[in-house]
Amino acid sequence: MTVLDAEPEVGRGTSYANGGQLSYSYVAPFAGPGVIGKVPGWLLDPDGPMRFRPRMDPGQWSWLLGFLRACNAATSERTTRRLLRLAYLSRDLTREVAARREFAFDFAPAGKLVLLPDAAAVEGARRQVALQAEWGSEQHVLGRDECLALEPALAGIAHRVAGGVHTVSEDAGDCRLFCEGIAATLASSNHAVDFRLGTRVTQVIRAEGRVRGVQTSGGVIEADAVVVALGTGARALLRPLGLRLPVYPLKGYSLTLPVTRDDAAPRISVTDSAAKVVYARLGDRLRVAGMADLVGHSRDFDEKRLSTLVRQARAAFPGAADWTELHPWTGLRPVTPTGLPLLGRFPGTDGLFLNLGQGGLGFTLAMGSAAVVAAAIEGRPAPIPLDGFGL
Repeated sequence: MTVLDAEPEVGRGTSYANGGQLSYSYVAPFAGPGVIGKVPGWLLDPDGPMRFRPRMDPGQWSWLLGFLRACNAATSERTTRRLLRLAYLSRDLTREVAARREFAFDFAPAGKLVLLPDAAAVEGARRQVALQAEWGSEQHVLGRDECLALEPALAGIAHRVAGGVHTVSEDAGDCRLFCEGIAATLASSNHAVDFRLGTRVTQVIRAEGRVRGVQTSGGVIEADAVVVALGTGARALLRPLGLRLPVYPLKGYSLTLPVTRDDAAPRISVTDSAAKVVYARLGDRLRVAGMADLVGHSRDFDEKRLSTLVRQARAAFPGAADWTELHPWTGLRPVTPTGLPLLGRFPGTDGLFLNLGQGGLGFTLAMGSAAVVAAAIEGRPAPIPLDGFGL
């Protein structure tokens, strides 16, 4: 088996400094009932969690139309049910890796607390928790005092917390370290996987309806099967094969802060639902991530967006970290309009498989997605029902 990566090291794309949360039970898609009504307010607010910059890009407008079609209760519930199945599979497999302790990735079964800003949000959360309980989720809606008792470091923002959703079964970890650990394990003599880093794939070679290999910056590599896991880069790579993938980048930002006061930094993973900012404790570091900008493929930093994230995080946990060391990062989440990733066989081409479109749940769904694609390659039954995960 050969793994090709354009970067000089593994885990340097959207895995490098993501939110760090493994949110197996909190997978409701961004496209949902009520979202469309909130979008104008977000777009008009310079500090809002979402930003849209129209571009002369048919892919962007096609994605937007698909997103608008998905913003209804029936689609949202169907997507949530499907994502939960994949997330629970991924949870079991990720914990198996953590339990073997073959490598460290700051894994912490700390649970997760989603903060809610007002009574309406709390009531909406009760309905969502009741719905997901039917599909196996174990979550609890808490009042403000219960949230503060669970995570005392929230005292500084208690005035804007009406309640929260606590999920005990959520985890946290460093996705980059996870990728590096998996790569080191697979490259060992027991597995003999060949990693060719700094090698860019420029074309999928197809003949007589079957994949024959790939053209790369280092020449042709022949193959019986090819798995495309390029995130947003898959659109350009696969367009010559006659398909426009419904994947578009949703740009986000993160900070990785050295914790200076243990009692002032959260131990449990925290999601501020109003600001759309997440916090995850990774050993002696605090990962802060947020923003959802539909602005194209640029990875350049927007000073205003980065400043907003710093300001929000410092207001939430002012004494937790050294605010002179931000370690800022920006990345492009590969998102589909519905939020469902594209997994399994590529239609019309034998030997070509997809593993992309996990959006903000890339780390959460990674192991489950890999198991689904591996089963498809080997011709085994899928570990979960795959309705909705194809093209």
